[in-house]
Amino acid sequence: MAAALSSQHRAFGKAVRALREARGMTQDTLASRSKLSENYVGDTERGERNVSVRALWQLADGLGVDASTIMRETEKQLRANRKR
Repeated sequence: MAAALSSQHRAFGKAVRALREARGMTQDTLASRSKLSENYVGDTERGERNVSVRALWQLADGLGVDASTIMRETEKQLRANRKR
């Protein structure tokens, strides 16, 4: 398993995971709805992917949210990590 790329990538991954879990979705379901591989989704959630803008839009579509929702959740994750 590769290491997370950065704290920002880790926060983005946690945001995607939180949004996915809040919707009761598996990684496989999100991958299918996003038209991405399950490995890509898993790597993203672990912060091991440098997600392109296109993939951001695909993830947002798969989650049924705006891309800005993912980014807002990412910012929340970053703020929470800074407080630790």
